[in-house]
Amino acid sequence: QVQLVESGGGLVQAGGSLRLSCAASGSISSINAVGWYRQAPGKKRELVATITSGGTTNYADSVKGRFTISRDNAKNTVWLQMNSLKPEDTAVYYCNEIITYYSGGNYYTGNYWGQGTQVIVSA
Repeated sequence: QVQLVESGGGLVQAGGSLRLSCAASGSISSINAVGWYRQAPGKKRELVATITSGGTTNYADSVKGRFTISRDNAKNTVWLQMNSLKPEDTAVYYCNEIITYYSGGNYYTGNYWGQGTQVIVSA
């Protein structure tokens, strides 16, 4: 009933910028907390940034001042603006959302992941 679709990844030189998008679709009632994660080859998935339904944000120390998470509740879309990119930002980026949806007369809440989008930052 709910699907997340990510876009915006790609290859960029160090110092450049990319903007990732995560669009949710389905019988959505509300989107609660949202997070962007990343996983580099051979490493564990790590939390990059979060945003609450009210707009409160938090960032990993490694991206503070460079990345900005934002959301448009009316469009069910979340973005991750990434500036001053570094080679160590290279990873597959995933959005994760806690979503309440409507189905068969009831409301349900589930934890959903996007398909992942590759970001490669060249030196």
